[in-house]
Amino acid sequence: MKISLLQTDIVWSDPKANCDHIDSLVASMPQSDVYVLPEMFSTGFATNPEGVAERDEFTLSWMKSFASKHDAAICGSVAVQTDDGYRNRFYFVEPDGKVTFYDKRHLFSYGGEHKRYTRGEKRVVVEFRGVRILLQVCYDLRFPVFSRNHKDYDAIFYVANWPVARLEVWKTLLHARALENQCYVVGVNRCGTDPACEYSGGTMLIDAYGRNVAECAYGKEDSLTADLDLEKLASFRAKFPVLDDAD
Repeated sequence: MKISLLQTDIVWSDPKANCDHIDSLVASMPQSDVYVLPEMFSTGFATNPEGVAERDEFTLSWMKSFASKHDAAICGSVAVQTDDGYRNRFYFVEPDGKVTFYDKRHLFSYGGEHKRYTRGEKRVVVEFRGVRILLQVCYDLRFPVFSRNHKDYDAIFYVANWPVARLEVWKTLLHARALENQCYVVGVNRCGTDPACEYSGGTMLIDAYGRNVAECAYGKEDSLTADLDLEKLASFRAKFPVLDDAD
């Protein structure tokens, strides 16, 4: 599977501007099977969702159109207003219009996210073109029990707005999740600034050996396209069956 990771700057609370910008970036990128965007890629990380979170599904509609146009899946999280509250919702949208979503379970209490958003309860794995993917959002990265591999996925996708002040934590935990779960790990983080924080990226693809397959430049918009090699992953798991001994 070929995947593209987009480390974007985000215009605050302007879904159309952000979606148009992604369209322009992808126009000059190689064709991929999956395009991965940051957390709340269409608005920025809004802990106060009133007036920012979407109810009209503008961004989701754009994602469906994008997936159909490019014959590829597109994924990233969006702040949405639902009948049962606000959600930080990670959408995975396929070319045929199928939508799978995961609502962020571990809300960032340090930043007050838990005060306005409703946390998700379900762990979500989506399968697309033969690859099984666990969907996770930002702060979820700090909680390894929730993301434990029960031999039911091949890759974890983490989408984030992870501040520059804790960038070393981001990098360390991404590598740990790859090693302990014997899987690919995709980490897509934004760059730029919002009203509260500065972000420098750190977007990368890590293999099951804990090695960086590819990474974006720090401190600026960037993107990368790389392959997930399932045959190589299966061979490593068969040779060194760590998951057979898991608690």
